Amino acid sequence: MATDGLTTSATDLVAKREASPPVGTVDLGDFDRAVPISRKFGFDRGLCIDRYYIERFLSRHAADIHGRVLEVADNAYTQQFGGDRVVQSDVLHAEPGNKRATIVGDLTKPEALPVAAFDCVILTQTLQHVYDVRGALASVRSTLRSGGVALCTVPGISQISRYDMDRWGDFWRFTTLSLRRLCEEAFPGDEHDVRCWGNVRAAAAFLQGLCVADVGEAGLLDADADYQMLLTMRLCKRESSA
Repeated sequence: MATDGLTTSATDLVAKREASPPVGTVDLGDFDRAVPISRKFGFDRGLCIDRYYIERFLSRHAADIHGRVLEVADNAYTQQFGGDRVVQSDVLHAEPGNKRATIVGDLTKPEALPVAAFDCVILTQTLQHVYDVRGALASVRSTLRSGGVALCTVPGISQISRYDMDRWGDFWRFTTLSLRRLCEEAFPGDEHDVRCWGNVRAAAAFLQGLCVADVGEAGLLDADADYQMLLTMRLCKRESSA
């Protein structure tokens, strides 16, 4: 059956008839609006939903955060999850002016970072703001020591970050498929673990700018691979044969 140029299968028609609640009776409630409840990702309401997933990921891999650690913009997660396992904490920033930065440079330029210097790189919600994602991942691998680990997170479903868009850009949203391809290219032969977090409830709440307290943790824990709100990567540079 063709309607308005779209082909609708019998299965689709049955699914539409059996939809619950029935079509036309959905109560959108507080979501019945053309503007979000908050444009600040929920920061102004409490713990952001994406940060909830990020911090669960980092907590799960806290043992990787040790020795000399590099983080972007600040070292909050290095301190929170690395503790006294961290011997030296470095902060990378793209432009001068960040007093917390120990390294100023472009993540996509290999010369910006020392070679084989870090035991761990924490790269949370950064790659979407880098046009040359492949170059950035190549730099991350180069700056890791043998056996070093990069802990990365990126958005799958998210609003635009206006602050970043107006300064250096907001270029990408990812899927597990695209990330695995990127990992295979940038970390060939290395260990990489890519996972998705979130579900339709979490994604809808996050787009509205709600926080964890608005929806409760229980509604965030079931992962649905068709609604990849946040994606995480654990990349381990293989040990040198030497």
